[in-house]
Amino acid sequence: MKQALGFIETRSLVAAIQAADTMVKSADVTIADFNYVGSGIVAVVVAGEVAAVQAAVANGIETASEIAEIISSNVIARPHDEVDKLLVPHHN
Repeated sequence: MKQALGFIETRSLVAAIQAADTMVKSADVTIADFNYVGSGIVAVVVAGEVAAVQAAVANGIETASEIAEIISSNVIARPHDEVDKLLVPHHN
């Protein structure tokens, strides 16, 4: 079964780390990527089953928003195989 992807983008490294910690502790997801976008913006990508990713992203947003600004977030339920090429390291 194809894994869903969840994204949270913050304007703080500390908030992104907190979001990542919260996401992996609150649902059965793995960190697929962690990107330093620039200008203090950091994005965390998690992978797992759709419901787990949705819960993880919601919990991550709640926690990180207490620390810093959330720029954006999204969940892709069934990403196309081409999307995998955008992520480094690749997830399974």
